[in-house]
Amino acid sequence: MPGPVLHQGAQVLCSHGGQAQPVVVNPRVLVSGMPTVTLASPYVVAGCTFPPPPVANGPCVTAQFITSALRVTSNGQPLLLMDSQAICAPTGTPLLIVGAQTRVIAM
Repeated sequence: MPGPVLHQGAQVLCSHGGQAQPVVVNPRVLVSGMPTVTLASPYVVAGCTFPPPPVANGPCVTAQFITSALRVTSNGQPLLLMDSQAICAPTGTPLLIVGAQTRVIAM
């Protein structure tokens, strides 16, 4: 399904409110003046409020996207879209993409 392309400045949160940022960005493709992010880049999460063991299995530390654009790539890697899905480790909860640019749409 088509959706806005995810970029470095997009607001991405873990399910518990922690801020997620890409480890590696793609400087070859810019949207709204910011580098895009590909499926290959892991995310690091800071500020997750999920309790650590033995109360729970948190906090979220890293995340990896598992879905991306099907037809648009850069450097051979699919670009992430606003509707892409990710899984946090060690909690197994999703990342939430709350805000991103809306001018560039990909499929």
